[in-house]
Amino acid sequence: MQFDKDKPIYAQIVDRIIENILQTKWKSEERIPSVRELAVSLEVNPNTVVRSYNYLQDQEVIYNQRGIGYFVSSEGRERAKQIKRSEFVEKELPYFFKTMHLLEMTMDEIDEKYNDFYKRENK
Repeated sequence: MQFDKDKPIYAQIVDRIIENILQTKWKSEERIPSVRELAVSLEVNPNTVVRSYNYLQDQEVIYNQRGIGYFVSSEGRERAKQIKRSEFVEKELPYFFKTMHLLEMTMDEIDEKYNDFYKRENK
């Protein structure tokens, strides 16, 4: 995994975990990689993974069964979606709208592009 120098590594790991959950690579009540396994695969310090897991536990996306490992919570996918939706609305949409305004693009143009994208993704 290539890390962006402008965003904390633990936050990028959170994003990756959330993406795996949203894409249902990791399903509800399914065990996810241990701290050590994920740290080795991402080539990061285990403490960084612990920080990511702690954040996701606080958000009730995952939970820890002591001695067994970490699991996606029963509401994990929905909570992950809420986190990403909030980030999108608060951080990305304002920039997107500003760019639309500067380029004098209409919602109809965006709708057309989105529909094309949706068709390609759902083939």
